[in-house]
Amino acid sequence: MNLGAKVTQKQLMNVLLNVAVTRPVFIWGAPGIGKSALVEEFASQVGLPCVSLLGSQLAPEDIIGVPQIINGKTEFCPPTMIAKDEPYCLFLDELNACSQEVQKSFYSLIHDRRVGNYTLPEGSIVIGAGNRAQDSAIVKTMSSALINRMFHAQLHVSHKEWLEWAMGASIHPLVIEYLQVRPDHLWKQPPKHEEPFSTPRSWHMLSDALYEYGDENLTTEIIGILAEGCISPQHAAQFKAFYKQSDTKYYLNKILAGEMKFPSAPEDRDILYFLVQSFRAQIIKELPPTNEKISGTQRNFAHQAKSLIKDLAAISHEMAQLVVVNQEDEDNLPNWFMTEIIRDLPRLVDRKDK
Repeated sequence: MNLGAKVTQKQLMNVLLNVAVTRPVFIWGAPGIGKSALVEEFASQVGLPCVSLLGSQLAPEDIIGVPQIINGKTEFCPPTMIAKDEPYCLFLDELNACSQEVQKSFYSLIHDRRVGNYTLPEGSIVIGAGNRAQDSAIVKTMSSALINRMFHAQLHVSHKEWLEWAMGASIHPLVIEYLQVRPDHLWKQPPKHEEPFSTPRSWHMLSDALYEYGDENLTTEIIGILAEGCISPQHAAQFKAFYKQSDTKYYLNKILAGEMKFPSAPEDRDILYFLVQSFRAQIIKELPPTNEKISGTQRNFAHQAKSLIKDLAAISHEMAQLVVVNQEDEDNLPNWFMTEIIRDLPRLVDRKDK
């Protein structure tokens, strides 16, 4: 399904500043990636109060109002949260979670900025937002008439932009440091079953919890409890290991620089798992998809990576396999690098990955 162009947080802000002032905009995106916060920030930038309505909790009369007889004629009186005297930004969140009847009540509000006899004050702005069908969220089909009344953009999570924001927003240092190492853990596709999952919102929630406990009260056990309550289980386990390895001074950059070895003690198994996953992510980040125009620096890194994989295999064959074996729903190592692994370290790769 084509939901409009994919845009980052900064790109969406520019869209709102240039398009939303003249036409209604609908923002598509997964839960927890910052749609509501961006709209509130936009309203603040243009100097308008923001009034948010949650589509999944609305009935038609919440929009068009209730009828009253005035001078022998029936008139619909819209609610005070909509019928304001001064211009404002009307944010229709979860718009595609409304029933068809509620969606119909939005037609004139979105297209003509009018409800019954009430017209939004000059300078008012209307913005809608909603989750996508693949997000395991409550969504209903939007009518073509409603879709055609709005400009559409699909918000995409930018790790770089979020980390820039996080540093200025006093997000807990542990969260920032972890996501600098594993930026791919900032967001995860919502699961089809009930469990916490990682989003910018859930990382922010974890940051708040860490601050409330205070650094002096944090232990490995507490870190695990807090992480498991906010983010994806796999990410929570690695965040816990990250906290533990920060105490034991195992750092991937030191391992890559040859200043430290992968930990081999049985009690450091969780730390080793975290470092292995981080090492895999670093290989994917550093090496190009093809080796046609590979630089000397990248070629040296590839040689170094193969040497470290060999060292890792001496500690744990299973952990070394985690680096090279294809993983479902994740980016994988470049094919040319895998060909070299198969050639130089054939025992690490299962036949199905050859």
